[in-house]
Amino acid sequence: MSPAALSLPYRTDVLIAGAGPAGLALAASLCGLGVDHVLIDRNAGIQPGSKAAAVQPRTLEYLDRIGVGAALVGRGRKGRGFCLHDRERVLLRACYDRLDTPHPYMLLASQQTTERVLVRRLEELGGSIHREHRLLGFTSDFPGVSAMVAGPDGVLRAVSARYLVGCDGVHSTVRDAAGIAFPGEALEQLFALADVRLESDAPEAASRDATFYLSEAGLLLMSPLSEGLHRLVAPVPPGTAAPDASAVERLLATRGPAGAPAGVDVVAASTYRTQERVAEQFRAGPVFLAGDAAHTHSPAGAQGMNTGIQDAGNLAWKLHAVLTGNASDALLDTYHGERWPVATQLVAFTSQFSRIAALADPAAGRRRNALLAAAAVTEGITDWLAATLAQLDIAYTSEPALGAPRPGTRVSPLAVPPDGLHWTLALPGAPRRGITASRRGALAVRYVRDLPTTLLVRPDGYLAASGVPGDPAAVIERLGQYLPQ
Repeated sequence: MSPAALSLPYRTDVLIAGAGPAGLALAASLCGLGVDHVLIDRNAGIQPGSKAAAVQPRTLEYLDRIGVGAALVGRGRKGRGFCLHDRERVLLRACYDRLDTPHPYMLLASQQTTERVLVRRLEELGGSIHREHRLLGFTSDFPGVSAMVAGPDGVLRAVSARYLVGCDGVHSTVRDAAGIAFPGEALEQLFALADVRLESDAPEAASRDATFYLSEAGLLLMSPLSEGLHRLVAPVPPGTAAPDASAVERLLATRGPAGAPAGVDVVAASTYRTQERVAEQFRAGPVFLAGDAAHTHSPAGAQGMNTGIQDAGNLAWKLHAVLTGNASDALLDTYHGERWPVATQLVAFTSQFSRIAALADPAAGRRRNALLAAAAVTEGITDWLAATLAQLDIAYTSEPALGAPRPGTRVSPLAVPPDGLHWTLALPGAPRRGITASRRGALAVRYVRDLPTTLLVRPDGYLAASGVPGDPAAVIERLGQYLPQ
């Protein structure tokens, strides 16, 4: 038996299947919280050809909490936002410059880069990935599950886990074994993807933004990446092969900006189809779904990987609270209650965005372009679009905004700086004896000037309650009262 197979534990609190962005973010979060877990993945390493190429501000805010944000920013390229272009002029630009976040930009970095940084952080925290380990299925083993795992040596092993989290992609074994339906549709449209180096400078719009070129010949998305690369994505006819240099040059010449570069060097290329689906449940007893196993959709708007990482952020602290006895198992039901509506709205938004961008009828395309140009000069539209794409407007509440802080809404890190994955009690007033922050067990205490009332912030950056006692001991004693219901 191989050393990798021998090292697989037979018992754990949380078994995570899938070491993509969601699984890695969950594992790193649990490692930081001190939760015993096992992370397995069927592949031997990080896989090429992934579609994700942008990290949104809200995701970076969470990655800061687990010690990943700065390293990832250093590996990526800061883009101002999204741009819609008709090949001759900018129709609409959603700039992130004015967003209320420490990261007022879209970080342009490939999924592989994001995964490499997450892997490094996981290892720094003492975690690891059991590569080439495939989950075959599981059976109920009250109160958890007994999972059957095939190792790289072909030997089957049982892992007893209190909780099982499926981060294993669109074709999730965990989801299928749990009997969770995955309604939606598989779209017929084929997309071509290519990471390229341009032999001359890219047009100005494409050098700083993720730019959608809307032409009568079809859609072309062009995004700058780090290391001098650009990523191109375009819908193509069924049966089209992965694009080579001449195919990329044709796409640029017919769909890209006027005066597009003529020469390209193709570093990687592939084709893919998208699906629009949301799992009916994100929790089934001790089993949870996150990332593409829970929701999949058009890549328009660069939302998918980001949503999966935020699934992990929502679930990690709740698992910790339950496993440490600080909350009942009922808290874990709020994972579905909070994240399922986000995924449903996301699929609807990206579907509409994709269909509008890909209009094939020339007359309809001209009307679309005229509407986009008009929207660009309508007050509030581009700011709303920027906040939506940046995922800063996601909230876990249906209460109307009446001026008072609402539990379930995001708390800007600029207003209340986080302290890792600790709960944070923000107190109004000047720092005492020069101390701006302290920690009481799982509770970080911060003094914030001009804060109108005390705020209690969850480990994922959302407001738990306002107007709570200013005594940290009293807040810790009553923490259960402030958990989501």
